[in-house]
Amino acid sequence: MVWLTRSSLHQARLGPKVSAMELHTSRLTLRGLRANDFPQWSEVRLRCADWLRVWEPRRSAGAPDPARDPIALASRCSARERERQLGTGYAFGVFHRQQFVGEVNVSNIRRGPFQSADIGYWVDEQCAGKGFTPEAVVGVFSYVFDHAHLHRAEIAIIPRNQRSLRVVEKLGIRCEGVALQFLEIDGVWEDHARFAILRDEWNERREELMAYQSS
Repeated sequence: MVWLTRSSLHQARLGPKVSAMELHTSRLTLRGLRANDFPQWSEVRLRCADWLRVWEPRRSAGAPDPARDPIALASRCSARERERQLGTGYAFGVFHRQQFVGEVNVSNIRRGPFQSADIGYWVDEQCAGKGFTPEAVVGVFSYVFDHAHLHRAEIAIIPRNQRSLRVVEKLGIRCEGVALQFLEIDGVWEDHARFAILRDEWNERREELMAYQSS
């Protein structure tokens, strides 16, 4: 089961401009990161740096590192909040028993005839294999389809990233093929397998997917 806090549910009914929003699944709380999350977020990012680096874009030369600079993280949080207010993106920190364990981000929201978005995720290496990521992704599906009223959500994964692939495979998300040199990751243009789910598919599979939250 996924639910919004009462105040957030009221705001969600008004449209995509939502602030101070929290999603709750059976084990997790998903909410926007805040500047005062820096100690937890920094500890996880620094400890998992080598594990995550090969799957992420490189930071621009000279740009401050949010994992080491609390001001940079505060700026990142402010940028994500602006996206949330504009309805162009929804960034969620994932917390288990108030402990930060990863992120699920909804980005590149395209309205008009598209009504679509991209979803990306990562988890603390120490929490891999506990089912937190599939649970969080299903929670985000519930939000983007039932409250943000999107038509399509897409997840792009480097084909050799077996841990990320296990998430979409476990959830049975449809693969639409491989896009060549789709994104520049760690300085290399990488192919990505593209997985997608439509709102009609979500509606058909809602009960099945919700069951993965307690896996």
